[in-house]
Amino acid sequence: MSTLLLNLDFAESSLKKSLEGNAKHKRFVKRRRFLEQKGFLNKKTQRPSKVPNPHSEPTKKGETLRVDGPGKTTLLRKKKTAVSSSRSEQSLDKKATVSWLTPAPSKKTESVVGSVDLLGEFQSALPKIKSPPARSQKKLHQKKPSENGATHSSTQAHAESACSGASRKPGKMVAVDCEMVGTGPKGHVSSLARCSIVNYDGDVLYDEYVLPPCPIVDYRTRWSGIRKQHMVKATPFKTARSQILKILAGKIVVGHAIHNDFKALQYFHPKPLTRDTSQIPLLNRKAGCPENATVSLKTLTKKLLSRDIQAGKGGHSSVEDAQATMELYKLVEVEWEQHLAQNPLKN
Repeated sequence: MSTLLLNLDFAESSLKKSLEGNAKHKRFVKRRRFLEQKGFLNKKTQRPSKVPNPHSEPTKKGETLRVDGPGKTTLLRKKKTAVSSSRSEQSLDKKATVSWLTPAPSKKTESVVGSVDLLGEFQSALPKIKSPPARSQKKLHQKKPSENGATHSSTQAHAESACSGASRKPGKMVAVDCEMVGTGPKGHVSSLARCSIVNYDGDVLYDEYVLPPCPIVDYRTRWSGIRKQHMVKATPFKTARSQILKILAGKIVVGHAIHNDFKALQYFHPKPLTRDTSQIPLLNRKAGCPENATVSLKTLTKKLLSRDIQAGKGGHSSVEDAQATMELYKLVEVEWEQHLAQNPLKN
């Protein structure tokens, strides 16, 4: 009988405890739902995202990672004894309950903070790259101007190149003059007998007597100044021609009625690199002559340079004629180069 009474008492006490526990649990659940509705707590189904820290050391055996919040992790070590494991479970439960009571941040702030932390950790893990110097960036900006700036700079450079003829072209500009003798039937064929080339300043670059490939019939001494003794040590035509063409190659060649000189050299020079003073209307205008007329070198030199050339019975000097031609061209060089820039010559 005593045993029955004891069993009844034990059952009643356990029943009371279970009822009290159920009531407490209901109050707790009700309170939690109220806090969740107000936004103070996250829903229980949402677990904080586990964000691994790339800088943290790898977990060892018997260790686990726990995430308390965005970017925060704690390392938990498992102990062998059952007592320590039960204590750790109790501490985890307490921490979890405490975290429920604290107001939870909104979803937007969690995502922003998490992304910022991840970005910072990712950037810190990357190798440092040296930024390019500021000068190179300036150069890149200078190399990529706007279309209007590019066209303006190109036209300005074009005008400057046309106007700066004397300062930019002296090394690539020469004047040539040739003297011819008569060969062939009755001496009617003009063959090269002397060639002179001077630079922009009038210095002589080449001056040689040339022996024609055909016998000379008429020396034309009154105009050419060539005599028989000049042909004794004259340079053969093929040799002289190759020497002359090396000098003229790639240069602007100035001459008066220069097509006759090129014909004697059996050579054709590009028209854009040819300047014929007999075909420049500006010179004729300055000399007071008709613009479309072909005025002789002697007349232009007399009127514009106030100098006499080709005088006397000794004949012409190809060096003197080449120098006079270059001086005449320099009088109208800037204006004529501007005209050619606007109206380029074609071959």
